[in-house]
Parts: sequence; structure tokens; C-alpha cells
Amino acid sequence: MAARKKFEEPSINIDEVLTDEELKAVANESEPAERKAKPEDGPRTVVVAEDEAVNRMDLVAMLEDNGYEVVGQAANGEEAVELTRKYRPDVVCMDVKMPRMDGITAAGIICDENIAPVVMLTAFSQTDLVKKATGAGAMAYVTKPYEESKLLPTLEVAMGRFAEINDLLDSVERSERKLKETTDQLKETEEKLKKAEDTLEERKLVDRAKGLLMDKADFSEQGAFRWIQKTSMDQRIPKKRLAQAIIAKYGDPKPSDSGER
Repeated sequence: MAARKKFEEPSINIDEVLTDEELKAVANESEPAERKAKPEDGPRTVVVAEDEAVNRMDLVAMLEDNGYEVVGQAANGEEAVELTRKYRPDVVCMDVKMPRMDGITAAGIICDENIAPVVMLTAFSQTDLVKKATGAGAMAYVTKPYEESKLLPTLEVAMGRFAEINDLLDSVERSERKLKETTDQLKETEEKLKKAEDTLEERKLVDRAKGLLMDKADFSEQGAFRWIQKTSMDQRIPKKRLAQAIIAKYGDPKPSDSGER
């Protein structure tokens, strides 16, 4: 009996099989899920539009102290619109009265483009300005001087309303798209049904015409069908019309009126 050969592992350098980067990738894949770091949501981003520098600095400091990231600062409405378009923040703090373009006009542009929710900042509670602001699409307003207890909840409410509105718009859009798809499918089904009905009617007429040719002209069943098919192709006459012509010529005469014998 032959002796078994001793198994020897091949002498291979692991670096020749997998690179360091590949080994790291494998290690990360095999790492338990609970050990993997979960990405944390970043801070809420804000664009602040306030023409008075001191007020703007105080507002920025208040927001940053409470975990918000101020990504843009504007001194007028035009800058506010440009910065909002550029950074697409989570929320915009917009002063009502600013040079070049007032806050209500700027808020209207931002809301029309559905970029971000806008919270209006007013020097005092003015009913007419508040109505104009909400009419322009602003989600909420805060009166000066700014207080954390009022400002921060208002920002959260504005962002929440903005998200709800967009969810609703998405839902409406999905419903409209689904309705259109259903309508298209229904139209396609109706067209198929109409085609099937036409095909069935044509088949019945051809069968009747074929039977008349067999009866009146001594065609075989196969010969009658071939004659109809060939004549239809050669003369470019639809088989349905050709069958109707045959039936009109060879079919049973119409029953006479009851008064005739």
C-alpha cells in the first residue's frame, strides 16, 4: 500500500494575493454591525439675512451656540436669494425690511422655487407685514429682539411644516403619475379589446364567406380560405370587406315584407 504524501501548505506571501487596501476592505466587511460607526446627521444649516450688522452677528452667534451651522450671511434680499440658491439650507432667517430687495419679496422668490422654509424677522408685530409675509410663502415669523425660547422652536416648526408640505406635494405627484399610468393602461386595454372585437368580427365574416364559396362555387374549405386570402392580398382589399362583398352576393336574400308573397 502506497504511503500517503505529507500535505504541505504552499509557500505564498500573502502580500502577493491581497494588497493592504484589499485586506482592509475585507476586514471592514467582516466587522460586526454593532461596531461600525453610524454616520450622524449634520447640524441644521441656516442662511441669515439681516441688514443691521450688529443684529446679524447676534443672531448668528445665537444660532451657532445652539448647534446650527450658518452657511451664509446676507445684508439684503438679493444676497439672501443668491445664498439660498447656492447653499440650499435647511431654513432661512429673513429680516422684513432690507435694502435693494425687501425680505418679503426675497421670501416669495425662495418659496416659489421651493428651496427652503423662510422665517421672517420683524422689528415689532405688524399685522400687515405678517400677512404679506405669509402670503409670500413664509412659514413663520419672530419679532425682535430675538429670544432663544421663541426663535429656536419657530425654526423647528417652519422646517417641519416645509417637510410636511413637500411630502404632500410628492404624494400628489405620485398619485397623478399613477393616475396617468392607469389611464394609459386603460386606453391600451380598450384599444386591445377593440382590436380583438374587430378580429373576431372579421373571422366570423370570413368563415361565413368561406362557407358560401364552398356551397355556391364548389370550393373546398381550404381552397375557399386561400382564395379569400390571395384575393385580399392581390387586390389590397381588407379581408373583412371582401367577405362582406361575398356575403352580399351569395348570401341568403333578405326576407320579404310580411305583406308580400
